[in-house]
Amino acid sequence: MSSRKRVAYDAEFKLKAISYTKEHGNRPAARAFHVNECMVRRWRQQEDELRLARKTKKSFRRRRAQWPELEERLYQWISERRAAGRSVSTVAIRVQAKAIAKQLHIEEFKTGLSVRTRTTVCQRLPADYKEKVARFRSYCKDKISENSIQPHCIINMDEVPLTFDMPLTRTVEHTGTATVPVRTTGNEKTSFTVVLDVSLAGQKLRPMVIFKRKTLPKERFPRGIKVHANSKGWMDEDAMKIWLRDVYGGTLHRFLNQLPGLLILDSMRAHTTETVTEIARIKKTKLAVIPGGLTKELQPLDIGIIRSFKSKVRSLWEEWMLEGEHSYTNTGRLRRASYATVCQWILDAWGKVTTRTISRGFAKADVIPGLTSNAIGSTEGDNSDGEGAGKTTSRSLDPTIAQQPGSVGNARKMTTLLFLSFSACKQNLQGTVPQLSSVSFFTWKQCFRGWQ
Repeated sequence: MSSRKRVAYDAEFKLKAISYTKEHGNRPAARAFHVNECMVRRWRQQEDELRLARKTKKSFRRRRAQWPELEERLYQWISERRAAGRSVSTVAIRVQAKAIAKQLHIEEFKTGLSVRTRTTVCQRLPADYKEKVARFRSYCKDKISENSIQPHCIINMDEVPLTFDMPLTRTVEHTGTATVPVRTTGNEKTSFTVVLDVSLAGQKLRPMVIFKRKTLPKERFPRGIKVHANSKGWMDEDAMKIWLRDVYGGTLHRFLNQLPGLLILDSMRAHTTETVTEIARIKKTKLAVIPGGLTKELQPLDIGIIRSFKSKVRSLWEEWMLEGEHSYTNTGRLRRASYATVCQWILDAWGKVTTRTISRGFAKADVIPGLTSNAIGSTEGDNSDGEGAGKTTSRSLDPTIAQQPGSVGNARKMTTLLFLSFSACKQNLQGTVPQLSSVSFFTWKQCFRGWQ
């Protein structure tokens, strides 16, 4: 006896059978369409769903929701964000689902799947990359041992390109929607550059932003950020000199040129000019230039810090689009955020990057084997909260820039500290006190942390 092959019928076929059934009955319809009578009865029960489905749909296999209330709340949350013109990523959905599950006291809720988006071609490693990586790490280790460089003097610097509008390229939307709008100001391609710098000890130097302008904007910028402008909105030799003087050289041990340092950066032309190299030499700093094509292996900022920073800036931009103060042009178009507002986003996002994130970046890069683990162990106590915490302690910032914008008290502390530094230098030149040692600077650093 030959077994009958299973056949899948689409919605159009089922609706024709249902129409025939209404005139002649279930059994004649089964004989006319060569199907079982039980199938005809089941199709009649599904008539409403079949009329709403596509003509080519063949089955209604779907799992029942394990937590219907959670899915209903999540659906309402997505609908509200889309109605406001905000993009909704799959990552945001998973985070919100976890938050709702916690509110509903669901203990077994898990989201183990990873949703990935198609990426461009990643950075290809050179054929001899293992040899270059080993040589670079050996160079860093030798310079650190030769000059007795402390972990807080080992700095990694990198540039981050950003735009005034940062919408997601994809969003979740209701099925069948023809137009999927995402609210922006139309400045997705108007870019600027943010310069970030971190130390092996988990400290953060103040950020620097480079706008694409001929002159500095005439706005009142928040404290704690260095603002620069040039015609390209990118790092060049002049911007690099300003960064070395005002940001890197603005720290206490750099200001007095007492402690040697190691500056880790990529092989961009502006980083390695003769002028930049000479300034670094004057500041007792050794340059460790990462070989081309190896930044994803050796640059801590690229590996685990910049992504965290950019996601926090995007969140602040979305909040501003939804709830911020806006102005409009004469034609009714929404103006982009002001330069001062963008600077405040950068400060807030940089302040939320935790010491733990910085330590993980250096650990993955493994730039200085052995020393990295020791530095991480000494900084875990400063900030034990996980990624995405709302606040971070100022201990993760270098003492000379660990101040909140507009804080009068911290400004007075900084003035007092610099006054002591100038006084000590003057007395030292006159020969009234012994040569200043690095211990003094560490003592001042600890005092400044205690004031905070």
